[in-house]
Amino acid sequence: MVASSQSGGFVAFDRVQKSYDGETLVVKDLNLSIGKGEFMTMLGPSGSGKTTCLMMLAGFETATSGDITLDGKPINSVPPHKRGIGMVFQNYALFPHMTVGENLSFPLEVRGMGKSDREKKVKRALDMVQMGAFAGRRPAQLSGGQQQRIALARALVFEPELILMDEPLGALDKNLRERMQYEIKHIHENLGVTVVYVTHDQTEALTMSDNVAVFDDGRIQQLAPPDVLYEQPENAFVAGFIGENNTLKGKVEAIEGTTCSVRLGDGSMVKALRINVSGEGERSTLSLRPERVVVGDAAANMPNRFDAEVLELIYLGDHIRVRMNVCGDDEFIVKVPNNSGGRLVAVGNKASVGWSVEDCRALDPS
Repeated sequence: MVASSQSGGFVAFDRVQKSYDGETLVVKDLNLSIGKGEFMTMLGPSGSGKTTCLMMLAGFETATSGDITLDGKPINSVPPHKRGIGMVFQNYALFPHMTVGENLSFPLEVRGMGKSDREKKVKRALDMVQMGAFAGRRPAQLSGGQQQRIALARALVFEPELILMDEPLGALDKNLRERMQYEIKHIHENLGVTVVYVTHDQTEALTMSDNVAVFDDGRIQQLAPPDVLYEQPENAFVAGFIGENNTLKGKVEAIEGTTCSVRLGDGSMVKALRINVSGEGERSTLSLRPERVVVGDAAANMPNRFDAEVLELIYLGDHIRVRMNVCGDDEFIVKVPNNSGGRLVAVGNKASVGWSVEDCRALDPS
């Protein structure tokens, strides 16, 4: 099946496979189309194949089989420096002996651009990342966040149509990383450049992307916009990897059109949307987001309502994370908005919990 975010993609992987040892495939039959001007994130755990895909697109790795095209032209045999692709790495990769301005000017020099044009483009790129006053400094005189801005400016300076980013914010602290996420997103929106971004950080992927390809075991498990990935995961891996998720395991007792009834290990029966359940008697994993569970009186009229015991309360500012025992699962999480002054039942107390059929998804048993 072709995972396609936009037909006739500006970037396209066609049946691409990659093996380092001739036996084990780290990328398995990848079909992916990325539209011009799109911000596509490859998201997945370590070893899932996402970085290898980016390195093949950059030209630093060679596909074992299959074709990679850029703007309709095959690039498998084109060396990295002739692909016209901007690249941003986690470790910045700035030349320490050059000033900021010289770092940005270098890729223009190797393209044979005159000094006057180079100076204009360097200034424009530095202004884009709000670093116009730092052209004379060397990388060692900059903070980590400032160095990452310079690395981004260097990738933008020769105005490529495609920019690749490999975990570019991984070395930054939380607050700076979040700020840079928004800055990169806004730069992308302003320039309309195509971005392929690799990360294992789900928040980054959801914040920045037009589409996200979730990788596991060398394959794309799901390709969709961020909201669809979160709200409508197609399998248990995606449901567990994107955001916090309650998983309840059981056996399908009955199928009623688009819904099904699943009996859990403790005997409880849960009604859920039937996503990829094919028949009665199958094992299934139910996926339920913590913020979709209601507690107390609000649970009374829910189609799925169960008695629960409060095991732990954690105050997190805008919400309270409640760990409960529900249907025999003592790792069941509920996120309660902090709009009641923190008035919740105490640890050890009993409470009712409930959720709708539409918010509970019956998935594969993995």
